[in-house]
Amino acid sequence: MMTMPRFALCTALIGAAASLAGCAPSGSGAPGAAALTPKQAATLDKQLAGKTPGTPVKCLPNYRSMDSIRVSDDILLYRSGRNLVYRNTLKGSCPGLARDSDIMVVRQFGSSTCEGDFFYLVDRSSGIRGPTCVFGEFVPYRAELFGSHPRLYPAARAPEDRQ
Repeated sequence: MMTMPRFALCTALIGAAASLAGCAPSGSGAPGAAALTPKQAATLDKQLAGKTPGTPVKCLPNYRSMDSIRVSDDILLYRSGRNLVYRNTLKGSCPGLARDSDIMVVRQFGSSTCEGDFFYLVDRSSGIRGPTCVFGEFVPYRAELFGSHPRLYPAARAPEDRQ
């Protein structure tokens, strides 16, 4: 039986780990984040279509978080009306979030949900508590209102239409 010197064994293991790191899924800018499925990408595209990202905010007042949409295990959207959607990329993956069958229980301190606040999932049928997850920054995506309706915004009409 042939034995390998300890240094050579460590070097071989580090090399193997580095080569496996190249097989990580892509699609999101976050390290280790899984790529979106076609259905998840379509949901994200549909909700953010025609909207421009703004400056990230740390907290989202509760009156703004009317409708939450679970895109994937690491992306949540909060829709506040037709023209404003907040995207939250969680600080790490939240296994089971994308299933949308578990109940989200948010642990918040104050009247806002903020970056760094925790939430956890609870199985709807058994009541068993699932993983604890952490919110990231909230990025607002706003629809451009000006110029979208020529009757309301005459300056948006073509010059030949103005009289």
